[in-house]
Amino acid sequence: MDSAGGRRFPGAVSLPHNPGMNFCSHCGSNRMEIRVPEGDNLPRQVCAACGTIHYRNPKIVVGCLPEWGDQVLLCRRAIEPRHGLWTLPAGFLEHGESVAAGALRETLEEANARVHLGELYTLISLAQIGQVYMMFRSRLADLDFGPGPESLEVRLFREDEIPWEELAFRTIARTLRTYFLDRKLGRFPLRVSVLERKPPRGGGAP
Repeated sequence: MDSAGGRRFPGAVSLPHNPGMNFCSHCGSNRMEIRVPEGDNLPRQVCAACGTIHYRNPKIVVGCLPEWGDQVLLCRRAIEPRHGLWTLPAGFLEHGESVAAGALRETLEEANARVHLGELYTLISLAQIGQVYMMFRSRLADLDFGPGPESLEVRLFREDEIPWEELAFRTIARTLRTYFLDRKLGRFPLRVSVLERKPPRGGGAP
């Protein structure tokens, strides 16, 4: 008998307190299990009532590294996490938009800045929290920028002015350090890397 008939799939594990999903978004059942579906090789969340497999995939963060001469544009965050710290304009990709469109949207939303988008520059995986950062080099179209709803302040920084100890995320620090190094070398290849989990010193995001 299959799961719809009331019998558990072989190898299934009940999840009475499943932190990922309590109810099936397809049929509404609360009979969620973790098991390896047929033809798969990883445990997935499966509804024992209707058999729907619920995949959990990494989230994509897109943004820009806006340039103006020898300066780059940073935003000081008005929201958590990392309220009050500095970052490049970036955020989660929305359904239905390309990574390029998402990067332009986030830059406009956070910094009210219009940019000419360049090539994808850094691609950084944070496997432990299921995120992938995709940052584009870009050139500011003008100096008409300012804080959006999620920013306290927006300003241009030269390399020696970057507030390294006040950057919100390690992904942003890596992108900026790589950028200034590549600028000295006179070339900007696509930089692909992985950030491992950092031992906590009081908690916080990567």
